[in-house]
Amino acid sequence: MATKATASVPKSGAISKGYNFTSTWEQSAPLTEQQQAAIVALSHAVAERPFPVKLDHISVQENGLSISTKHSTVEESEAIEAVLVNTNQFYKWFSDLEAAMKSETEEKYQHYVKTLTERIQTCDSILRQVDETLDLFNELQLQHQAVATKTKTLHDACDRLLIEKQRLIEFAEALRSKLNYFDELENVATNFYSPNMNVANGNFLPLLKRLDECISLGMSKAIRKYAESSVYLVKFRQLQSRALGMIRSHVLSVLKNTSSQVQAAIKSSGGSKSGVSEGVETSVIYVRFKAATNELKPVLEEIESRTPRKEYVQILAECHKLYCEQRLSLVKGIVHQRIFEFAKKETLPSLMRSGCAYLMQVCQLEYQLFDHFFSSSSEDISSLAPLVDPLCTYLYDTLRPKLIHETNLDILCELVDILKVEVLGEQLSRRSESLAGLRPTLDRILADVHERLTFRARTHIRDEIANYIPFDEDLDYPAKLERSTETNLETASTDEKLRLFTGLAQEAVEVCSVSIQKASKLIQKRQSPMDGQLFLIKHLLILREQIAPFDIEFSVTHKELDFSHLLEHLRRILRGQASLFDWSRSTSLARTLSPRVLESQIDAKKELEKSLKATCEEFIMSVTKLDCGSHAFLCYKGDSCESCIVLWQSESKARVSYMAKPLKDQAFATPDKVAELVQKVSAAIQQELPGILAKMKLYLQNPSTRTILFKPIKTNIVEAHSQVQSLLKSEYSPEEIQSINMVSIQDLQVQLDNLL
Repeated sequence: MATKATASVPKSGAISKGYNFTSTWEQSAPLTEQQQAAIVALSHAVAERPFPVKLDHISVQENGLSISTKHSTVEESEAIEAVLVNTNQFYKWFSDLEAAMKSETEEKYQHYVKTLTERIQTCDSILRQVDETLDLFNELQLQHQAVATKTKTLHDACDRLLIEKQRLIEFAEALRSKLNYFDELENVATNFYSPNMNVANGNFLPLLKRLDECISLGMSKAIRKYAESSVYLVKFRQLQSRALGMIRSHVLSVLKNTSSQVQAAIKSSGGSKSGVSEGVETSVIYVRFKAATNELKPVLEEIESRTPRKEYVQILAECHKLYCEQRLSLVKGIVHQRIFEFAKKETLPSLMRSGCAYLMQVCQLEYQLFDHFFSSSSEDISSLAPLVDPLCTYLYDTLRPKLIHETNLDILCELVDILKVEVLGEQLSRRSESLAGLRPTLDRILADVHERLTFRARTHIRDEIANYIPFDEDLDYPAKLERSTETNLETASTDEKLRLFTGLAQEAVEVCSVSIQKASKLIQKRQSPMDGQLFLIKHLLILREQIAPFDIEFSVTHKELDFSHLLEHLRRILRGQASLFDWSRSTSLARTLSPRVLESQIDAKKELEKSLKATCEEFIMSVTKLDCGSHAFLCYKGDSCESCIVLWQSESKARVSYMAKPLKDQAFATPDKVAELVQKVSAAIQQELPGILAKMKLYLQNPSTRTILFKPIKTNIVEAHSQVQSLLKSEYSPEEIQSINMVSIQDLQVQLDNLL
């Protein structure tokens, strides 16, 4: 009989496996400290456990292993004993034990799995609830979107209604304003036609502004489309014309009353309009007039502010005219009297200065007074012209008769200087704005002075130069020079002030040059050609010196019509080679009858230089021929110098045909003949050349001028002697040359230098 085992069974390996599994689990899924503490407590609680009920008693018998197991139930404790007879029973028992242990070991895990399963189910339930909640939220979102769409639609509808309301309000206001335009006619007309309405009334200017607005509105497209708009516009314009007429009448009335007050003040001051003193003139005519008409300034400023409208431009011009008329009635007598007093006691230049200065003072005061009333339109100087022009006319009418009768060129030139330099150049340029109205009259006076000066200058040129008939004492040269060292050419005594004008300068220089040449020819006939040449050289130099300081053009362009081609074209037409009506060709009638314009430019200064150069060359050649003319017989070869060629060609009697025999065998070139010619030339140089130089000194007092003129003469004489000497060396023997006894070049140069 098996005995029960009282000893406790040692700890099995299931617990170790459990710990290993727990460690692996902890590594895979780390727990919190609280969870780990709970597991440690559980591990201590289950560290030692009793055997299961089935294996409570195990006993070993002799022929086998006896296992006693007690089962405790709720009712009682029952012991089960088992006898292991063979291996199969053992394996079965072991399997049961192992299954029991395994079941006991996995119990907590199964409990944990169960717990997890429950939680998973709980999570699934929560997820299902979340899905349901999301579905509800999506449905709510769709409902919100639908509500928002309906709200936006409602807002848009409200906005449209507001816009429509505003449009209707604007339409109603526009309709009301258009109706006001038609209704305003009666209101404006009632006010304008009231007996108390005048320009001085405080409601006049606002009412005029409203009237202008109605006219502008009536001209717009919004009003013009109505059938009766043109009728109303005409009525409004009629009211505007009436208002502007009231303004004109008011301005005229105030200006006339003020003028009457000023005239009464002038009479009470003890003098007439023409005899009032300058202090009273300024205080009464300007200061009192300005104070008396200050009531016009608001109305005039209102008119100037509306000048873009043509109606107000016209009424402003009428106000300017009325103002100028009233001012002219006040000052014209005083200005006329002052200028008349200047004319009685002053010369023409003094009258020009005093009259211009007084007019500039009056014009400046008038401009300042005009600017006080018409500040915006005073920049237009033409507005003040009806006042300034008549005042300037008094000075012009006073000066013109004196200018017409003035014959003195110096006075006329002085007047030009006064006007251009003092008046226009200095005074008018400093106060150009206030004195601009005076410039047309001053330019007109200056033009008259120019015209008179030009006429007198042309008359002087014509009578005293071009048509001058010299007296015997005028042509008494060189005796006249011998009597006086200072000479003045009467035929060329044109005043230097005639270089003032370019056109006159050219004409004066040209006429003076012609007059000098005429006098030179007369002197050549009375005295000698050399006197005429020196006379011409002298006075051409004087004329050139007179025009040198003036920086003006001495050239003038002449235009003339040339019909020289007309005859040839007519011949071609008559021969049938051209047609009168062929407008496309150059031989047509239009081309035939069209003249050619020929232009020619004449420079008097260049012509003067040309004449002077030609006269000097003529004088040089005449002196050279006089001194060296005999040498021309020998200078016939083509290789002679230029001066000898000129002399040879000029001496017709010395022209001989070249012969084959030597030069010294020619009848005119024998050594005796050559010696005779050389002696004649030497005598001319010693006897005649000093007289020529003395005459040059008499005519030409400037030593440098004489030196310049004598230098080419000396050069020609030396070249002629050099050519003759070369000819003698080539054609004659040394004995013959010695017998000729010609002066050496060095001695000749010394001799000529000593003569000068």
